[in-house]
Amino acid sequence: MQIKEIMSPSPEYISPNTLLKDAALRMRDLDTGFLPVGDKTTNKLVGTVTDRDIVIRALANNTDISHTSVDQIMTGNVLYCYEDEPVEKAAESMKKQQVRRLIVLDRNKNLAGIVSLGDVATHIKDHKLVGDVLESISE
Repeated sequence: MQIKEIMSPSPEYISPNTLLKDAALRMRDLDTGFLPVGDKTTNKLVGTVTDRDIVIRALANNTDISHTSVDQIMTGNVLYCYEDEPVEKAAESMKKQQVRRLIVLDRNKNLAGIVSLGDVATHIKDHKLVGDVLESISE
């Protein structure tokens, strides 16, 4: 099974200059805790931001989320996989990188979707691998 068969397709992304408050509101509206961050002029991803990033890197440090942009706290290292790769490869990558989500790109490196550990867990037959991924992420 390929990643494109289980991913959430066509995710919305926000720009680096989006205010944290607006990012949080967008997460609420989309019922997600993860947003890709992209430069709309070049159509390239520059990072990701999570609800946890906002809490740990901003709110816990008394940062005013109404006046601080996403690029101040986002994770700049974009971890990704390709949509035509096997689901097991995404699981191995999540395990190695200790992450719950990966950006999914097409072979032209355009944003195609997002794949989560939950997506993988419900579609992969290797339950030991899923357990290993979860154990690795939890460390």
